Amino acid sequence: MDIQRELLYKQFIQREDDILRAPYNPELEFYSEIKSGNVKRVRELCSQPIHTKEGLGVLSSNPLQNMKFHFVITTALVARYCIEGGMELAEAYSLSDFYIQKADRCKRVEDISKLHSVMCEDYAKKMKNLRKQKICSKNIADCLDYIFDHLNTRITVDELARHVSLNPSYLSRLFKKEVGCSISEYIQSRKIETAQNMLIYSDYAPAEITAVLAFPSQSYFTEIFKKRTGVTPAKYRMMNFRKLR
Repeated sequence: MDIQRELLYKQFIQREDDILRAPYNPELEFYSEIKSGNVKRVRELCSQPIHTKEGLGVLSSNPLQNMKFHFVITTALVARYCIEGGMELAEAYSLSDFYIQKADRCKRVEDISKLHSVMCEDYAKKMKNLRKQKICSKNIADCLDYIFDHLNTRITVDELARHVSLNPSYLSRLFKKEVGCSISEYIQSRKIETAQNMLIYSDYAPAEITAVLAFPSQSYFTEIFKKRTGVTPAKYRMMNFRKLR
């Protein structure tokens, strides 16, 4: 069961779907992953050179100019999403100006495509650091990374304590002091956040999501999901399906 759960989770994380064919839609996962600081996922989404993807649209009859226009649009949207995620206006816009100017100097479509990946990953890394900037200790930062990478398992305090070589009781106190909530609350919030993405951007049924994210039962998953979002998983999917259409 654990192997199957891990495979399903990896399948969701690594899948190639409409996100790759329409990377400029601001409501798709692409921008949300940059905003959340998910560097690994952003790197995966950028693994295919953007100039080879379908659905970019024609903004200029000149292929190089067309790619430059798309780059400017993408960079502006990435900056906006990162600002919504907490990045300072000055930093977001300075970074976008920097990359847009670099793109303007590019002489080949392939160079802009490479720059696109660098730009997206740069923003994602900065957002990841931003989420950690209030974290004082390396131990807690390591815990956050571990939790993010193991959402498909049942993560315990003892497991985290072993990972950072700290006493479980001490780690629990330190975590709450620095993060502002208990370890279990944080894990639960990250799992529900991932479940929301899975409901929007995949076809997994609530029962499958329950298994993939290692919730003890579907009824418990539904209860926690509704408590945190105000609606059931099925209702949440229906609401966001309409938005994406």
